Formats: sequence, C-alpha cells, structure tokens
Amino acid sequence: MPVPELVYKIVTAELADAAERSGVLAPMPVDRSDGYVHLSTAAQLPETLALHFRGRDGLVLLAVGTAALGEALRFEPSRRGELFPHLYAPLAMAAVVCRAGIAVAADGSCVLPEWVR
Repeated sequence: MPVPELVYKIVTAELADAAERSGVLAPMPVDRSDGYVHLSTAAQLPETLALHFRGRDGLVLLAVGTAALGEALRFEPSRRGELFPHLYAPLAMAAVVCRAGIAVAADGSCVLPEWVR
C-alpha cells in the first residue's frame, strides 16, 4: 500500500488550541487507551466522522504530513480488515499542514475542506 501524503486527525477545538500552544497534541481518550494516535486517510474520513462524531460541532480536522511521522506511522488492520494509519508517538503540531473547524450533522454527513485529498 502506498503511503498517502496526508492523514487526518479529528479532535475537539479545545484540544487543537492547547496543542497549538504546547506544540504537541494531547491524546484523545481512545488514543490513550489503545496506545497509539488514531488517524484516517481521506477515503476513511466520512465513515470515521459518521461512526464516532455524529451530531457534534466544535471539532477540528488536522491534516498531518506523513513524511514528518517516520517509522512511528503504521498502517494496521481495523474496521473490516481495512488498513488504518496509527501513530505510535506523540503527534507534534509541526507535522500538521492544515487545520479547519468542522461540524458533523446528525445524519453523520460533514462538509470537508477542499484540501482533503
């Protein structure tokens, strides 16, 4: 599987703002319990948003450059055996190339920024 140029992290605005100040994203509860940072590819984003963030606003989508993550980024089987990006290191905000506020409708739909690819 070729590694995409970008992967994506969905966080609350509060976590994103704190990460901007500290330079490192604090792990979400699921990241802490699983031992890695959950990320998605562009193709995986719609389902991730619908499954885990339905009906939520005040979210931020971070685009993360994979070249900056090195060997700490691994693609591992998850939903239906599909390979998902997992980061086995803290997410340094220096690796984030774009940021946008998003909201997910009650039906799970979300308008994604044009830079999602």
